[in-house]
Amino acid sequence: MEHLNFNINIDVCSKQELTTEEQQLVDRALQASYHSFAPYSHFHVGAAVLLENGITVIGANQENAAFPSGLCGERACIFSAQSQYPDQPIRILAIAARNGEEQTEEPVTPCGSCRQVILQMEQRYHKPVEILLCGKEKYYRVSSIHDLLPLSFDQL
Repeated sequence: MEHLNFNINIDVCSKQELTTEEQQLVDRALQASYHSFAPYSHFHVGAAVLLENGITVIGANQENAAFPSGLCGERACIFSAQSQYPDQPIRILAIAARNGEEQTEEPVTPCGSCRQVILQMEQRYHKPVEILLCGKEKYYRVSSIHDLLPLSFDQL
């Protein structure tokens, strides 16, 4: 029998340890969570991407009574960015969430579907996407989706 080990690298930092550019993107992601429509879960997710051309695009989760017709904040953001700027790779993706009015204490991570979409963005442009997962006082900086999706489904 063979045993596989995965080395996953995630930086844990405070907001002050983020670059100014990252801090601004984190703020935009939290602001985007107020655009969420989450009448069922009351879990409001905001996302913001910084594209290679310097433009920031935001998105928020949108729930629907006809489950699973809603969309996660990360995918809403990425699909919006790709629809508007199809030739622009994503440099950084920031994700923040609130339970009601309070930001989550711990950083939130993308669901499996969102991880697969982020992987596709990395593959499409042959560039890693830095991911910032935001909590109230603690932030995770991930240099590539491969650290969150080590055994990825790759069709490209």
